[in-house]
Amino acid sequence: MWNQQHRISHSARHLTQQSLYGLLCVVLVTLSVGCEPIKARFSRVELPNLGPPLPVSARMEFDPSLTKAKVNYVDACNHMMELPIGSILEDTLLQAAHQTFTMVSGSSTATSEAKPDVIVHIRLLEPRLKILNDALYDRPPAELSLDALAEFRDLSGTLLREVPIQATRQERLMVETTQLRCAYATIDAFAGDTAADLARKFMVEARHQFGASAATAPTGPAQQAITQAPTPSPIPSTASGGKAKLSSLSFKATVLDENSNLILEGGERIRVRVDVANTGSNPVHNASASIAGAPEILSQFPATTLPIGPLQPGESKNIEFVATLPQSVQAQRAEIQVSISTPPGVSAVPPQMLVAAVSQAGTKSDDVDIVPTAAGGFHRPQTYLISIGLSAYRDQRIAARKFAALDAEMIASYVQSLGGVPAKNIRLIQDWKALRPDIEEALLDWLPPLVTGESVVLIYFAGHAMVAPSGEVFLVPYDGNPANSARLYPLKDFDAALARLKARHTLFIFDGVVAKLGNDAKAKVTRPRWNVTSSGEVRLVGLNGLGKGVESDKLRHGLFTYYLLRGLRGEADMNRNGEVTVGELAAYVEQKIPSAAKSSFNQEQRPLVTPTLRATDKIADLVLAKPATVQDTSAP
Repeated sequence: MWNQQHRISHSARHLTQQSLYGLLCVVLVTLSVGCEPIKARFSRVELPNLGPPLPVSARMEFDPSLTKAKVNYVDACNHMMELPIGSILEDTLLQAAHQTFTMVSGSSTATSEAKPDVIVHIRLLEPRLKILNDALYDRPPAELSLDALAEFRDLSGTLLREVPIQATRQERLMVETTQLRCAYATIDAFAGDTAADLARKFMVEARHQFGASAATAPTGPAQQAITQAPTPSPIPSTASGGKAKLSSLSFKATVLDENSNLILEGGERIRVRVDVANTGSNPVHNASASIAGAPEILSQFPATTLPIGPLQPGESKNIEFVATLPQSVQAQRAEIQVSISTPPGVSAVPPQMLVAAVSQAGTKSDDVDIVPTAAGGFHRPQTYLISIGLSAYRDQRIAARKFAALDAEMIASYVQSLGGVPAKNIRLIQDWKALRPDIEEALLDWLPPLVTGESVVLIYFAGHAMVAPSGEVFLVPYDGNPANSARLYPLKDFDAALARLKARHTLFIFDGVVAKLGNDAKAKVTRPRWNVTSSGEVRLVGLNGLGKGVESDKLRHGLFTYYLLRGLRGEADMNRNGEVTVGELAAYVEQKIPSAAKSSFNQEQRPLVTPTLRATDKIADLVLAKPATVQDTSAP
């Protein structure tokens, strides 16, 4: 009986959504605006900005296998349920098309007067949803896989390209807090996020097909040093007879550096990769790729022109220009222009410009950004780190932490280098990848099979935290809502996950902003409860109470993390025995932060160490770093 009622309720909600959309269409028709082109604008999901729309008009056609798609699953009470996903897939892909093409129409709005440049037909293979009802925290793990096939055709029906796009997402679903506790409260959002993953991949493939350079995902500040100024290559243009030119090329250029920090540094090996595709109907011979630009950079490449080789219709190739920069390269903003030389009979392809930041080896803005080496023979194979940094959030109301993603990256580098922790034992989660399910996956799926009773677990979080009136602390993931605790990550859930691990020691570090939860300015909030609930755990929090931890453009870090890094380099080694322990690092930041915040930034900031460490506490003697040389820069 309940199962039938739940189905009726689900159908009613779906009908309400459709009725609302119908009402919007009536209003828009009254205003002489078509429904189809703007339908995707009311989608719940948020897609990344991959650049300005391409100068291409497209007609989107969706196969019934997509528009009528649905998946079956068993809810928490073992009832067989049905989840329609066709409408959200259609809406999200339409939204992706509007962000990709200048003009978009649906098959239902096509007219003889409006001829698109390309027809995009998308069909869906059988979707797959798996839910494992293990009753863990009322959040069973789930996996949704979507496999689609996108066809790009010209008006004559000629197939330009056929490309598979696939998205698989794993999350832990939340059970509704009703008396029956049967339904999954987050399953619709889960389907929407998976649809957004599929739509993002469609956007990338579409831009690749028509020659636009676009990043594949949003990036944090540390990844913005290299930007690409895309110049879209044309699709086969139409002549007066309506037939496409027989030969046409498109390409995408990318610059890559050896350590993947997206800054070209002295002594580093760099590559300029060029992906070329034949989008025409005839083979192309004797085409070549060339690079030009800053002489200091270009002179390091053995060749600045490379042959592409023959390309059959629909075939693609990639070639690479490879060079090693000299140690003494001058810090600069370098531009590299990539162009394609085409033989007679092949339409010309506009060049693309790559813009790169170049830095001298060992001359970054501060010495903590140069990761020091560790003393020989120091290895900690039983230590694990989850390092999370959020410089930006999906919700625009949450202020950006400019250097949080970089802080998390540097902590991970220091723990690996000075802490002797293997790279495989470190999970770095930054910005848009720090969704709540991503954090849960690291805590609940990745760590448990690895951790033993002798293990040490380190958790670092740079970003925002919210505090309820009771003092309960919530961490804010990328998809968090500052006014809704259901979209946040309760610290008590963090504690529960760590307690289940039964590790020997756990160190939790927080740097960032601690603010009140909700919009009520008059609501009183007690002091945040960062209290430790299990033995063997210590927390280092950047500020004691509510407030905003100092961030410095000069230091390029949060002040608290900056001194953590300096402490790990050796400045916290009070007894000068070549080891930095938890107790020494805690005492170091408690001493340094208040005076540095006041003298250099005229702000109050006092860190919190909980529980208070005593000399007899075993975790106080836990060694975090063994720098090869003890360093003391004598800074304030």
